[in-house]
Amino acid sequence: MKLVMLARNPGLYSHRRIVEAARTRGHTIDVINTLHVHVNITPNNPLLRYGGKTLSIYDAVIPRIGASITHYGLAVVRQFEMQGVFSLNESVAIGRARDKLRALQLLARAGVGLPATAFAHGPRKALEVLAEVGGVPVVIKLLEGTQGMGVILAETEASAKSTIEAFSAANVDILVQEFIQEAMGTDVRALVVGRRVVAAMRRTGRKGEFRSNLHRGGRAEAVELTPEEIQTALKSTETLGLNVAAVDMLRSKRGPLVIEVNSSPGIEGMEQATGIDVAGAMITYLEEHARPGDTGTRGKG
Repeated sequence: MKLVMLARNPGLYSHRRIVEAARTRGHTIDVINTLHVHVNITPNNPLLRYGGKTLSIYDAVIPRIGASITHYGLAVVRQFEMQGVFSLNESVAIGRARDKLRALQLLARAGVGLPATAFAHGPRKALEVLAEVGGVPVVIKLLEGTQGMGVILAETEASAKSTIEAFSAANVDILVQEFIQEAMGTDVRALVVGRRVVAAMRRTGRKGEFRSNLHRGGRAEAVELTPEEIQTALKSTETLGLNVAAVDMLRSKRGPLVIEVNSSPGIEGMEQATGIDVAGAMITYLEEHARPGDTGTRGKG
């Protein structure tokens, strides 16, 4: 197959591994900077230009779009889809996952377990929002945050109220979620490819840190998921229409609770913790499913 990966930094571990996996299996793969692609929106003749040349038609595109360029990146992926190029994750599905509020609403409609979550406009509703999620402590999240950034643990009503008021004054949208005490600063991540969980790990935050992100000093180890956790991960990706995703869950007294679904997950921590060839699983999925013109939108909402 002739593949193309949209990535601004080809030197990242995840991107190098995907390229290696593709070439090992005999495929050709180009890595192009998403922001350097020009989109020509012409009826009946959608074109993409890169480096002053028109891009040829590929068999599949692998979007690795950073959160800061989501809007432009999705436009580029849509243009590939207009050409009939199969996308590892469709533009609509990526858009659903990147919009945290939209994703949570869709997951809640599908009956997926979630922490109690509230969203409101304006600081005057701060106390009502806190009551909606069961009171403090609460986790306050920026809608645009990624990789644990913009996530705050407020342990008192005063600190929660002042944080909500500060974000509201800055016209920044936030979510307020219940704090799952029994998770003890750990979560589990399921890496889903197609309709299968190919790898899973448990992440534990460093001492004194409630966030378990690896780049914040957390540690990872392979973990065996329960049947309920596997079904929760698969239902989450199916609901959002994603073919490849990392589903982050907290282990609570009432079962697994999804805190995020990542449509462009890093695979370094997962491969190192589990020894599983995640990049190879992605390429295998494309080998089995990439067909010209098969760009119909999965999921609803």
